[in-house]
Amino acid sequence: MSTALRVTPLIFVASVFQVGAVAGSRVLGAEPDLLLVTVVVVALVAGSITGAVSGFAGGLLVDVMTLDTLGTTSIVLTVAGYWAGRYGETTGRGRPYAAPLSAFAITLLATPANVALHFLLGQPVSAGAAFATLIPSAIVNGLLALGLHPLVRRYLRPPDRFPGRAREVGAV
Repeated sequence: MSTALRVTPLIFVASVFQVGAVAGSRVLGAEPDLLLVTVVVVALVAGSITGAVSGFAGGLLVDVMTLDTLGTTSIVLTVAGYWAGRYGETTGRGRPYAAPLSAFAITLLATPANVALHFLLGQPVSAGAAFATLIPSAIVNGLLALGLHPLVRRYLRPPDRFPGRAREVGAV
């Protein structure tokens, strides 16, 4: 099964949960962003292109479900997925702290980007409310990524076609 066929239901379910169950809920005074964390974790595991495409698809799905301006969430999540994927491809692959660190940092960057984008489009946006919960939201998203990363990594791992064969050749 290809990676796209595995990522699609994951992003769809995260989008539906983000709009239906997580939106408006507060955990430790912060709003968790399940879709952002899912896109970051998928990008870390599957790469930058898959992360960008899943961010675009998930963002577009959320924009359609919430009847928000089409493309605002998509563009922020596309860039977030690409950044997380590049981090995973270059330095973060296999490191235990990569997922929470990426989710924390990208939350700190994506929230102001989303506020700025809405401001530039002339839409009413409360920057005070967004920045008041920025640090707690980043912490909650980092903790959410800590639990979600092993599950997604196990789910997206390609099946072992040749069990019993060595996968790497190393010096003895």
